Amino acid sequence: MKSYLVGGAVRDQLLGRRVTERDYVVVGATAEQMLALGYTQVGRDFPVFLHPETRAEYALARTERKSGHGYRGFVMHAAPDVTLEADLQRRDLTINAMALDDDGTLIDPYHGRADLDKKLLRHVSPAFAEDPVRVLRVARFAARYAPLGFTVAPETQALMQQMVRDGELDHLTPERVWQETAKALSEDEPGVYIEVLRSCGALKIIFPELDCLWGVPNPAQWHPEIDTGVHTLMVLAVACRISDNIRVRFAALVHDLGKGVTPAQFWPSHRGHEEAGVPIIEALATRLKLPNEFRDLAVLTSRFHLHFHRGFQLRPGTVLKVLMQSDALRRPERFQELLLACEADYRGREGWLERAYPQRAYWQQALAAVRAVPVQPLLDQGLQGQKLADHLHEHRTQAVAELRARLAHDSSELA
Repeated sequence: MKSYLVGGAVRDQLLGRRVTERDYVVVGATAEQMLALGYTQVGRDFPVFLHPETRAEYALARTERKSGHGYRGFVMHAAPDVTLEADLQRRDLTINAMALDDDGTLIDPYHGRADLDKKLLRHVSPAFAEDPVRVLRVARFAARYAPLGFTVAPETQALMQQMVRDGELDHLTPERVWQETAKALSEDEPGVYIEVLRSCGALKIIFPELDCLWGVPNPAQWHPEIDTGVHTLMVLAVACRISDNIRVRFAALVHDLGKGVTPAQFWPSHRGHEEAGVPIIEALATRLKLPNEFRDLAVLTSRFHLHFHRGFQLRPGTVLKVLMQSDALRRPERFQELLLACEADYRGREGWLERAYPQRAYWQQALAAVRAVPVQPLLDQGLQGQKLADHLHEHRTQAVAELRARLAHDSSELA
């Protein structure tokens, strides 16, 4: 019986990155032996145990054999005679198929260290093609290690394309697609996740409403980059630059889905795309079973992003209407996320990255002005029901108008 540190901990240790989780493989042991030593079994599909003191995960060495479609279609075999090399061979990438023994000796039967040096994401064996989740994982690792210069090996790229052609990705569950996508959105360059999926044809399968944006033109006056798909990834990149909140990043990613349904005869104009994107986002959220907070922020971003850009030109009553319809008074924290997503859209264009976005401060001030309007004096006047609502609306509109006048005065004074 011998245990080895495996997987991501070995990979990140060799890369000089912080190791957050340590997983171990145990060779030459049975489940009964592990339990007798005080380990707690937690694995339902295969034998994984928690160390009695450190609570680190220890899994019995195992092999897997394809028995059906999707990532659940496997027969697992764990036994004392399964070797470390056999266990490592079932892993996805060579850089994840390395182990360290107790004295720090590297066991690297599939040349993961060499691929780390070459900055390549390469599959361990043809068995990679048996699990469609691995396509998503490769794309996610590409997003994580893109800042270090990592790319997908050509042969792995070709294998992923073949998996798409063979229909393997049709068996992915919505929950697993979202799980991997949410993880990718937390990386430094999640746009690479989208690019890798698109390059192998997977994006068309799992996010068709996003994939169709490439080739859809925008007006050059407002979008020097022209292509809506290119713009989308630029917006996502800005969102990552200004926020680590993955709700903001997701909203940035899907804010222009409405442009994907604009009839070609109207290109490059996309009149009404803001509202057209709402049912598309809602259908996507239902299909992938997204958390409500992701769906709601994305819907608001699609519906109102042009309103926020044009904030200085909107009438005070319209500004108040947007604040009320976005539920800004009751959900001020989400409103701040909404402003960040809209700023990402504004600056996510060729040559616009360093432009200021004073609209964000303006909308924050407008919200503060509206929230500062007191209700008690109106109640003291005996107002209630619709009359109270009408007077409160009038006072709030006036507060926005006074803010506009004050800002205009300050601007002229500075000039």
